[in-house]
Amino acid sequence: MSKRSQDGQKRGSRFGHLPLSTSGPLECALKSTVLLNHPFFNKGSAFTSEERRDFGLHGLLPQSIQTLEQQVQRAYEQYSKQPDDLAKNTFLTSMKEQNEVLYFKLLHDHLGEMFSVVYTPTEGDAIQNYSRVFRRPEGVFLNIHDIDRVSHDLAQWGRSEDIDYIVVTDGEEILGIGDQGCGGILISIAKLVLTTLCAGIHPNRVLPVVLDCGTDNENLLNDPLYLGLREKRVRGEQYDKLVDTFVRSARELYPKAYIHFEDFGIHNARRILDKYRPQIPCFNDDVQGTGCVTLAAIMAALHVTKQKLKDLRIVIFGAGTAGVGISDQIRDAIATEEGISKEDAAKQIWLVDKPGLLTTDMDDTQISSAQKAFARPKEEWEGKKTNLLGVIHEVKPNVLIGTSTVPNSFTEEIVRAMASHVDRPIIFPLSNPTRLHEAIPSDLLNWTDGKVLVSTGSPFKPVKGPWGTDGSEVEIEIAECNNSVVFPGIGLGGVLSRASHVTDKMLLAAVQGVAELGPALKDDKAPLLPGVGAVRDVSVRVARKVIQAAVKEGVATEKEIPDDEGDLDEWIREQMWDPVYRPLKFVEKEDASREAKGEMRVVGSLPDNRRG
Repeated sequence: MSKRSQDGQKRGSRFGHLPLSTSGPLECALKSTVLLNHPFFNKGSAFTSEERRDFGLHGLLPQSIQTLEQQVQRAYEQYSKQPDDLAKNTFLTSMKEQNEVLYFKLLHDHLGEMFSVVYTPTEGDAIQNYSRVFRRPEGVFLNIHDIDRVSHDLAQWGRSEDIDYIVVTDGEEILGIGDQGCGGILISIAKLVLTTLCAGIHPNRVLPVVLDCGTDNENLLNDPLYLGLREKRVRGEQYDKLVDTFVRSARELYPKAYIHFEDFGIHNARRILDKYRPQIPCFNDDVQGTGCVTLAAIMAALHVTKQKLKDLRIVIFGAGTAGVGISDQIRDAIATEEGISKEDAAKQIWLVDKPGLLTTDMDDTQISSAQKAFARPKEEWEGKKTNLLGVIHEVKPNVLIGTSTVPNSFTEEIVRAMASHVDRPIIFPLSNPTRLHEAIPSDLLNWTDGKVLVSTGSPFKPVKGPWGTDGSEVEIEIAECNNSVVFPGIGLGGVLSRASHVTDKMLLAAVQGVAELGPALKDDKAPLLPGVGAVRDVSVRVARKVIQAAVKEGVATEKEIPDDEGDLDEWIREQMWDPVYRPLKFVEKEDASREAKGEMRVVGSLPDNRRG
């Protein structure tokens, strides 16, 4: 990792000339209260004596000059006094609006504690309460009735070279809590926070977007404070026109930007991804990210059980966007590794949803086009039970994955049935938030005498039990199958390589990068996946793998990407934004870049006294 001195400057980098380099001082043309009200440049009490002189800050700040570490200590004390997790989430949002470096540094230093507050499950509560806790807008709100204005509205955020990463949602299927309308903007914002926190994507070079198409959530429609379109969701041709206009406008305005689709509904997520994936660098975290991180956990578990992908027999309970996305990723990996067709690879996967096992006799009202690739021949199941327990008895799977949002659906009977035919069952209850988990880790471990290899969709505390080789008590840490260990690194690799597309081989390379760092590879009682505390190192590994795959496939358009792995890691780290105070260098406005004038993400950088 590139080293920094106490003044925030990196030492010894050979790549300081790169446009995204984070070495050296930041040029700034702002002064006085304008500077203090700009979250990207503001340092609060940490402005140096020289900066206070050069930027006209004398009299605007207390006399004591403090370090970032002191500020983090004070901020953490304030955070800890908040009465509940939603209040803590709101506190962090306020801090982000005032001082981005302090915000990200606080999160970085307390990531294990704060991750569930800044993201799932607390972010789900914040999204549900968006219209009630709203204070100021952030992001772009695109109205389905104003499609002709989409390009104009997007253009307010900068010039062609200003944006690297866009997250867009239509708010229909948010974090297991369903349709949240325009409140979905918060999931776009939260995902971008994770790309910065976990992979160093520059926070002033990102763009959160919500496509406001109305909502089918009656609670929102009846809420007089709801901020979005107060009407039922618009679908069909007009919806497709909005999505297409957004994609075309974003590509025209920001041709280098990587587009991340997030929390679209089951009927739209897959088909939108399939339509635009061959055309642009894009990614759907619910489809591809969930699939990638789950596959990484499976590969780590297979290392423990001494099996290969060809040995998999997987039952997935819940055939929505996430379940099908996981199925796709596993199928594609099996096909690639074994050199077989995707159709043959799909035969190792059984999807169970509300009607039971998905079979070929189901009509279009029961099964989507994405699900059909995994439908089992009806004749194979004549006279057999097609509920989850029946499928497990018949299939004898070694992997069971839950993406159903049906709490406690992995019952003791189901788990014991699975454990009866496999030595080390692999069971992943992945539904979010925690209250929707198919099972809790302590039950899974108790019902399998500690033999289960488990990963969950939300964080759980370690579980103790008499599962040592001699019957002694051991503590088993629970791996969190969290997309944040994979999607930020994929995005970073896509951004830095300026990939024209995100290919299957790039995604498989990302999976291998995560799986290689699973603690269980060294200790079968350890988690299957690296924890969030190591996520920046994981992102470097993932980005390296993705960039190498992009170069090999000929889709990387960036020039002079290093061949040597050590040099490539340094090249990546040099371009990752860090939460440190870089020295500010004053420049006159006529000589200043847009960044120096504070015009990057100008819509989201209004002074604090202009909250709505």
